[in-house]
Amino acid sequence: MRDTKKTYLCVIEQLQIHNSIITMKKLLFLVLSALFAIGGSAHVKDNSKEPWMDPYVTRVNTLAPHASFFAFESEALAKKGEKAQSSRYLSLEGMWNFHFARHHYDAPEGFYSPAFNDNDWVEFPVPGLFELNGYGDIIYKNIGYAWATQFAPKPPYIEEKNNYTGSYRKEIVVPAEWKGQNIVMYVGSATSNLTLWVNGKQVGYSEDSKDAAEFDITKFLKPGEKNLICMQVMRWCDGSYGEDQDFWRFTGIAREVYLYARPKAHIQDLHISQDLDESFTTGKFAIDLDAANAKGKEVKAALYDDKGCVVWQKTEKLSGAKAAFATDIANVRPWTAETPNLYTLYVTLSDANGTIESICQKVGFRHIEIKGGQVLLNGQPILIKGANRHEMDPDGGYVISRERMLEDIRTMKKLNINAVRTSHYPCDPYFYELCDEYGIYVCAEANFESHGMGYDRTRLAQNPDFRKAIVERNICNVEIQKNHPSIIFWSMGNESGHGDNFKDAYHAIKALDNTRPVQYERAGLAKETDVFCPMYYEYRDCENYSKQNPARPLIQCEYAHAMGNSMGGFMHYMDLTRKYPSYQGGFIWDMVDQAVRGKSKVTGNQIWMYGGDSGRNPASDHNFNCNGIVAPDRSFHPHAYEVQYGYQDYWVKGINLEQGTISVYNEKFFTGSDNIRMLLSVLVDGKQVCKQSIDAVNLPQQKTTPVKIDATAIKSALAANPAKDVMLNVEFVLGNDFNMLPAGYVVAHQQLALQDAYAVQAIAQENAEPALTGTVQVDSMLACYEMTAQGMTVTINRHTGMIDYVDMYGKPLLADGHGVVPNFWRAPTDNDYGGGAGVINRVQEWRNPKFALKSIAMEHGQNYACVTAKMDVVRMDASLTLTYTLYADGNLTVKEHLDVNEEAKRKPMPTRFGMQWVMPKEYDMVNYYGRGPIENYSDRKESQHLGIFTQSVAEQYHAYIRPQESGNHCDVRYWQVLNAKGEGLEFKAHGPMECSSLNFFPSDLDDGPDKNARQSHSGDLTPRNLTVTQVAQTQMGLGCVNSWGAWAEEQYLLGWKDREFMYTVRYIK
Repeated sequence: MRDTKKTYLCVIEQLQIHNSIITMKKLLFLVLSALFAIGGSAHVKDNSKEPWMDPYVTRVNTLAPHASFFAFESEALAKKGEKAQSSRYLSLEGMWNFHFARHHYDAPEGFYSPAFNDNDWVEFPVPGLFELNGYGDIIYKNIGYAWATQFAPKPPYIEEKNNYTGSYRKEIVVPAEWKGQNIVMYVGSATSNLTLWVNGKQVGYSEDSKDAAEFDITKFLKPGEKNLICMQVMRWCDGSYGEDQDFWRFTGIAREVYLYARPKAHIQDLHISQDLDESFTTGKFAIDLDAANAKGKEVKAALYDDKGCVVWQKTEKLSGAKAAFATDIANVRPWTAETPNLYTLYVTLSDANGTIESICQKVGFRHIEIKGGQVLLNGQPILIKGANRHEMDPDGGYVISRERMLEDIRTMKKLNINAVRTSHYPCDPYFYELCDEYGIYVCAEANFESHGMGYDRTRLAQNPDFRKAIVERNICNVEIQKNHPSIIFWSMGNESGHGDNFKDAYHAIKALDNTRPVQYERAGLAKETDVFCPMYYEYRDCENYSKQNPARPLIQCEYAHAMGNSMGGFMHYMDLTRKYPSYQGGFIWDMVDQAVRGKSKVTGNQIWMYGGDSGRNPASDHNFNCNGIVAPDRSFHPHAYEVQYGYQDYWVKGINLEQGTISVYNEKFFTGSDNIRMLLSVLVDGKQVCKQSIDAVNLPQQKTTPVKIDATAIKSALAANPAKDVMLNVEFVLGNDFNMLPAGYVVAHQQLALQDAYAVQAIAQENAEPALTGTVQVDSMLACYEMTAQGMTVTINRHTGMIDYVDMYGKPLLADGHGVVPNFWRAPTDNDYGGGAGVINRVQEWRNPKFALKSIAMEHGQNYACVTAKMDVVRMDASLTLTYTLYADGNLTVKEHLDVNEEAKRKPMPTRFGMQWVMPKEYDMVNYYGRGPIENYSDRKESQHLGIFTQSVAEQYHAYIRPQESGNHCDVRYWQVLNAKGEGLEFKAHGPMECSSLNFFPSDLDDGPDKNARQSHSGDLTPRNLTVTQVAQTQMGLGCVNSWGAWAEEQYLLGWKDREFMYTVRYIK
């Protein structure tokens, strides 16, 4: 039931009154004074009284916000839920006559008149965005406004120049049978504002581009005849100061547009209370109903379970404009993300003639509270395994189809994501319905962000001119979405500073709904946020806060910045959430790369466009809008698999071979494992030797349970292979289709190292110098040394100390002109750049280091030959020694030793320590024993297990939005680069190593000291006719704390220190 705090109900009331008293006269252009500069046309007007530059005018003649529903003419149609089947629905989507003006002052005057001639106008889609249909520049901005290159922000001032204005006209015939009913026009989203005319008469005005505007146009229409509907949408208005979100700045209409009819007697609003009692088994059910012209009518409310059985119903005759129902319902099935149990409510208004209208709403019983420093749902703490989600489509921009929304929910389920923050505005109403149905916790955010105004003196949070907009937008968010059980938090907005306006908004929300926590990141630990929800809190900060047994839970509203090749260290965050009860997770930034589809100017191939790819001197923050777990087309980035792994719910905690049990922890809070099967397989040196299936497992929630297994084959594998890797792979798969995922889908997996070959003593013998017979032939020339054994010839340049050629019986194994060189550099990732050029340039000496050979000598033994080259690293206080030893069996051992001066003034760390081998393109396959099949890095490898994998070189490069480091694999035992005949080179580790093979050099993927100095895309790349293999001891971790200056964690940095790396190369066929 509603809290009736009088103070803040007055706030709401005043806002509504303020809207209603704005007359149409105030919307007319009161002052039209055009001042023209000498010899020019500056088009300067006093627009201060225009609604689009008056922060006190936000909605004119719009209906009050209400719960999202459609009222059908019968309960039978309400059960179908398809409003297009209703005779009271008329879609206005499709092509409209359209005029685009780049500048608002060029918009056609009087275009809304029926007499206006629009024969030279074009057709334009509704919904549809100007910029994605060829009108205006595609602009992306993170911090600062889209007009940043044109004029300085001075709210509420907005210029007309470059203020795109779209004027729309459409003739329609309204059904004659609608006469006598109220007719409403619904516009789901218009950016940045909307002015509406019907039959030449101005109807109203709306701002707030992410909440629907509804206009009662009854008195302007002629049912049964042709009617002219006209709209005008502007790129910017004063409301745009509160829409400075980190996303594409598009213009147009993005959601549904339609007319609907309502009888004079109708239900205006429904507020449904769907709480639980203290036992969490009895539903506390209540309905508050507002009606119009319904005195004496009957209202029937009936609640059905998922089997269609009535669990409660009541009929009441209305004596006024309001009605209230309240009851307790025993033995309800509670709603959670794990158990999205929904009931269906039908509220039907009728009279002696029958049904007037019927409304359907879904109901999910759950209780939300903060207690003991934790968010509790139905008495249980939960982990928020969340992601932020912008409404963005690579082709439609803000225009998101229902199919795409459904795909996003399916993607979340695939990735074990259980929560979403609607960053940074309300979503299409259908998205909340999907969250209710499939079980996603929602942090429902209001449409307000004024990041470009900062957080200090100029912040809009404290500007009284914007109090109305901030409070009103929060009220709209709550009123429209209030009945969705999936919403467990309200969020007041994003990155706008804190101040009196948000304090008022907080209390206004609580006056409407005191059953849900309210959060706001910029409030910090002030009392106007119920959750401590910082963004990009570092590991130590999360741990320090959580150690204090805080009264408020820590749930990061944004964390783990997933930009480019990222998410290194993500598992550290997850370890902390599992360690500290008050640290209950967060929302990854963000779910989907926001790039839009385009074509490369270089290759003609598809690219994903980002900021700066369109327009002249555009306001741009480059590819900072590409931070997705998944790509724009929803295909998985490599780091998506780490998210999926980190967010999974089943974990193997140990194995007891003697007892024949494996201990499994079920992290879920509400469900066991009724639909889970376990698959076990044993791998010896990457090859599967046995497997078993456990079809019925009983894993109670929040418990570690021993599961009986057949350990005989596992023990046999260990006994028979004392010097080999023995791994146990465990998969948890669905037994039956469930919640959008098919039977057999792997919802969790883990690899246990029963025996690590590198940890057993036997491996030491393997690495000892081989006892060989035979000889190595050598040739010492002025230019080079040659060593030959078993057909393998290695040529080392005596002036550089590097390998120039490797041949097998005269056939070159290295690409012409490309020798073997040490490599201390990887192509920088987005995180390496740190948002620009700052981070990676601290160590740029290693990008293209020069070497000065000090000495080179060859040693020739009985069954080996060895060349040692010593050199200085130019302009760095370090030296490098390369040792090449060819044995009589044709195996080449390479040792790379870096010696640094620990007292050096400059101590730049390398980003990789290894060597580069370049082979002809015919060697286009890799077969390896290491972590795979997806690329992985030292701080992002847990999701990828040890195994043997065969893949093409072409598929090793992952096409991130911008070119960058890609294709690496960790803990490699051997790496083979082969041709179609299975011939090639094998690189074998003397300890775990990291390898990759690409059709690109690191320099091809490197945007230089400042990535923002150029626009580059993976689709611009042309693969080389080469296979470039990196054989490395290690490379730097990726990091994920943020993408604007944070390094990877210390243990994943290479540092300034001595290093030695050794590996063996052999020819295989």
